[in-house]
Amino acid sequence: MSRRNLMMLVALLAATANPAAAQVKIGVLSDMNSLYADITGKGTGVAAHMAAEDFGPVLGKPVEIVTADHQNKADVAVNIARNWYDNEGVDMITDGGSSAVALAVEEVSRQKQKLVLFNGPASSDITGKNCSPYAAHWNYDTYALSHVTGSAIVKSGGKSWFFIGADYAFGHALERDTAEVVAKEGGQVLGAVYAPINTSDFSSFLLQAQASKAEIIGLANAGGDATNSIKQGAEFGLIQHGQKFAALLMFITDVHSLGLKTAQGLQFTSAFYWDQNDATRAFSNRFIKEVGHMPTMVQAGVYSATIHYLKAVKALGSKDPLKVMEKMRETPINDFMTHNGQLRIDGRVLRDMYLLQVKTPEESKGPWDYARIIETVPGDKAYRPLDAGGCPLVEAAKKDSSQTK
Repeated sequence: MSRRNLMMLVALLAATANPAAAQVKIGVLSDMNSLYADITGKGTGVAAHMAAEDFGPVLGKPVEIVTADHQNKADVAVNIARNWYDNEGVDMITDGGSSAVALAVEEVSRQKQKLVLFNGPASSDITGKNCSPYAAHWNYDTYALSHVTGSAIVKSGGKSWFFIGADYAFGHALERDTAEVVAKEGGQVLGAVYAPINTSDFSSFLLQAQASKAEIIGLANAGGDATNSIKQGAEFGLIQHGQKFAALLMFITDVHSLGLKTAQGLQFTSAFYWDQNDATRAFSNRFIKEVGHMPTMVQAGVYSATIHYLKAVKALGSKDPLKVMEKMRETPINDFMTHNGQLRIDGRVLRDMYLLQVKTPEESKGPWDYARIIETVPGDKAYRPLDAGGCPLVEAAKKDSSQTK
């Protein structure tokens, strides 16, 4: 047997013995059927598949994408993540869903020493006290949402606030971070109430907000909870009586659900808007053909995170988690939604954030023409300073740096 044939036989036997050894496998963990399904759901799986198809083979094989529904339950998500990491050969999990789900999955990722790139959750604790060398937070967080939307509203005259929040990690973190901004900008928080996730009747919470006489009702919730709050608030006549909603986390699909007549004038923060430029429109027009609606920033972010991860794996020729994460930090993030983004050691991706305002029905020129960008906030202004989050990785890096000097 020739040397060349012998080498081919050895390679073939190695692949047969462990056929999944080289294949990159990515798990997309989403809310497929509940209040965040339009924001994440099917669209996150489609976005990951688009990224894998656009990027092509990695380590000699096509990238495999698997999806699962975490049902907005941390225990369900943990079981899925453990099975994927331990038994299914999943190298990286993306999306992550709600903040409670994400914080639980982040801990599994740490224990299993496998990567997770979050797009759906918002809690700034993911890259703060809970930061992990195996986790990245790709799109937005409660700090950025509060500092872009909250700050803009206070500066424009909305000085007194009352919060209606989702009663879990996300809602409490968003209320906390926004309340700090309101106070810093000279405003006043008059109170807060928290509603269980997937609440259908917000009347008691809205009555408390109305009774507070606050100028701004800050919605520290999202998806169906946010749209139900706004729809029912309109029925209560809150807007007609001089109060305004601050949608602290809103998506293009929420505006679609509300309709421009109800949503007009709302300001919200996003890492992405489909009609920004030719590149965002090209991606979005492909996406809508598969999903039926324009992509949210979560769905666009899944594509972005997947592509950046695959670039790092290909450049290294390895799936080693810590080496891949290091490579991802070294490499600027550039794609249709991100220009020179940076992945920090705490896992936070710094990117431009956009303050959007919902158009009036008369201003809209067609389907999904729902918003305009009124301010672009650079990543270093939108996100929490590296040394302010209490991330242990930052402190360790400082110590290492001082010892090497």
